[in-house]
Amino acid sequence: MSSLLIRNIKTLQQAETLPRPMVKGADMAVLPSVNDAYLLIENDKIAAFGVMAECPERADRILDVSGRMVFPCWCDSHTHLVFAASREEEFVDRIRGLSYEEIARRGGGILNSARRLQQTPEDELFKSALQRLYEVIGYGTGAIEIKSGYGLTLESELKMLRVIRRLKEVSPIPVKATFLGAHAVPAEYKERRNEYIDLVINQMLPVVAGENLAEYCDVFCDRGFIRWKKPTGY
Repeated sequence: MSSLLIRNIKTLQQAETLPRPMVKGADMAVLPSVNDAYLLIENDKIAAFGVMAECPERADRILDVSGRMVFPCWCDSHTHLVFAASREEEFVDRIRGLSYEEIARRGGGILNSARRLQQTPEDELFKSALQRLYEVIGYGTGAIEIKSGYGLTLESELKMLRVIRRLKEVSPIPVKATFLGAHAVPAEYKERRNEYIDLVINQMLPVVAGENLAEYCDVFCDRGFIRWKKPTGY
């Protein structure tokens, strides 16, 4: 059994002696912590923590953090780590008061990202996404969910999910993939919304499932985007 003892922690954050099944409402503003603390890890699992007055004397490795704070890593859900180019210019529109729906009608938003991604080769998407993955790890992310949804065609959605699969193969942290083909209605389906939903269900989903490209499936239901109607054949 291998063990690591982290000692002299100024503040050990998000540490509860009596775990709660859930945290909601005003309780979410309370950050449980232990001051002047230690943390003992055995076989890659937390074995004990508490105040330094109760700190064990021995471990295979001892790390003295000399008054620094220790936080848990982030479980980073709902990310779009795979994309072709950023849309920071749209922040100006948001500052000027435009809604997300208004920006989309002007050609921005999801459809803007989809156009760029469809034109970008898979290897280029992988290279840029891998760089972002290591960047978020550096900020404390310890597990991440990555959604597709910037492809909006069978070929491009699969391209995104295959990039995510490649990220899983090299990532030092857990990566979960979510298929989000029902993210926005492509411009060519603007007046044929149900046909696009049929495409997602009857063509995209079977291939995604067949290649085991995603653990989860999601739908973006905001006003002006995907509004569910019973697809043909169901």
